Amino acid sequence: MKLFYFAFIVLLATSCSTKREADMLVYHAKVYTVDESFSLTEAFAVKDGKIIETGTSDFIKNSYKAAKEIDAGGKPIYPGFIDGHAHFFGYGSSLQQVNLIGTKSWQEAVDRLTAFAQNNKEGWLIGYGWDQNDWENTSFPDNLLLNKLFPDRPVSLSRIDGHATIVNDAAIKAAGLMPDFKLDGGEVETKEGKLTGILIDNATKLVEKVIPSRTIKQKTKELLDAQKNCFAKGLTTVADCGVDYEAISFVDSLQRANQLKMRIYMMLSDKPANYDYLFKNGAFKTDRLDVRSFKVYADGALGSRGACLLQPYSDQPGHYGFLLSDKAHFAEVAEKIFAKGFQMCTHAIGDSANREILTVYGKVLKGSNDRRWRIEHAQVVSPEDLKLFKQFSIIPSVQSTHATSDMYWAGERLGAERLKGAYANKQLMQQNGWIILGTDFPVEKIDPLITFYAAVFRKDDKAYPANGFQMENALSKEETLRGMTIWAAKGNFEEKEKGSLEKGKFADFVILDQDIMTAQPKDVLKTKVLNTYLNGEQVFEFESGE
Repeated sequence: MKLFYFAFIVLLATSCSTKREADMLVYHAKVYTVDESFSLTEAFAVKDGKIIETGTSDFIKNSYKAAKEIDAGGKPIYPGFIDGHAHFFGYGSSLQQVNLIGTKSWQEAVDRLTAFAQNNKEGWLIGYGWDQNDWENTSFPDNLLLNKLFPDRPVSLSRIDGHATIVNDAAIKAAGLMPDFKLDGGEVETKEGKLTGILIDNATKLVEKVIPSRTIKQKTKELLDAQKNCFAKGLTTVADCGVDYEAISFVDSLQRANQLKMRIYMMLSDKPANYDYLFKNGAFKTDRLDVRSFKVYADGALGSRGACLLQPYSDQPGHYGFLLSDKAHFAEVAEKIFAKGFQMCTHAIGDSANREILTVYGKVLKGSNDRRWRIEHAQVVSPEDLKLFKQFSIIPSVQSTHATSDMYWAGERLGAERLKGAYANKQLMQQNGWIILGTDFPVEKIDPLITFYAAVFRKDDKAYPANGFQMENALSKEETLRGMTIWAAKGNFEEKEKGSLEKGKFADFVILDQDIMTAQPKDVLKTKVLNTYLNGEQVFEFESGE
């Protein structure tokens, strides 16, 4: 008996000593690996910020030992969500501005501005988020009320899509604008020979360039506040679409100091200085920052009638919208970007803009390829042009919530027949077998669960319409989750390091309080993010009352 007991102790000690070292074990979970076969597992082990093994709970617990263990209690775990198209810098900046989202009238927007001004008494008054389509009077406002309330203090309030701005006369004076001002790809609106304060597309830049720059301290706070909110929604990577090259060193310094932990895929704006910098210095890559692409703008937005259409707007006869640059520019930058081996990502909303960019891409790419050139939004695409995505391996990067935000008025802009080819997520996904999903925040809310809901059920966050909007273009739950994880990573050339919970990849994951893959539609938007982990480090924990 003593011999048996001794042998048992030796066996136990031996088995314990053969357990491999890990930093963290996660088990008793429903783990959506989002691997090639979309397999489920129960547990995984993490070391040095990466997953080193997946398997059953018993296997992981018997094979590894770690100082930290997480018993998930049967909760679902997903790869960290990736926003494939956002404006991280812009969102951070917006958090310090007056928020006009959800206003029901121009007067309500002005009232919010006035309240904001009482607590912010110096400098320019900056705001964002108004949408005249949500107002009883859906026409653009004028700046008479702003001039009355703020005769000497410059005011600049951008529309929800960022493609139109209303400014007061003090801002107009600072920018040196005159009633007869003309420019390509934009409009300085006048009525009866006077400026109304409305600036559309390229005209908005005329005022933006005279707004005083923010300090390093202010910019740092903006990014850290943005990061905090993103982690709370389960985001671990964001694609920031359209910044200047100076942002590279700024972000990298914050990340190296471990202040900014968010992983960022950064697209540089279509400017000569940005091309010169990246062409000279080459792609920039760390575990948390990846810079290898350029963001180009083909046209404006549908809501402000700046999207470039093949036929006139149904609610504004004779108006087609406009391209933001001449066609030769798109061809020129495409050739340069291709020759240097970088990625081109182009904002295209209208069917004319999409056709132009698809054609430009095709002439450079020539056929099937793995350059992963993207069209951002691909919002209104003529049915005969869809095949070009497949022919030239062009990847659509869409925002499913745009459909559920625009559906109330998009038919007025496009007409019933043209609307059928708009927000066509399913048809776009089918061209190459994958699609990138994002939010375009702060244009839309930063919450990826709203993206999931909109993509699958084609409803807004008020569950409207009851039967979904153009349900033929709904994505399946699996397609949607892939679009928010592994396909978004693939769109960034990062699918080998993130986007799924597999051996060798970053331990970026999110724990939810219910399984969105099986939950009833009415319950999806009630789902809470319990924990967000990046590199195996907890960066968010839900606290009751939040």
